[in-house]
Amino acid sequence: MADHKRVQFDLVKLLNGERIIRLTDPQTGLSLEKKLKPAEAVVRQKDRLLQVFEAALARAEVIGA
Repeated sequence: MADHKRVQFDLVKLLNGERIIRLTDPQTGLSLEKKLKPAEAVVRQKDRLLQVFEAALARAEVIGA
């Protein structure tokens, strides 16, 4: 399971005004990013992406074991 304190969150604003959220685990190098929907709260989108990210980390641990 990902340690929430180590997961890095980056919010990137593109030149066209769109925003991307990127989650990165520095220990494994796993990174996941998604374009944000402007009509939806960033916190809600971040929480959903974190759930997907944690599942991907758990799967990587199982495959790598």
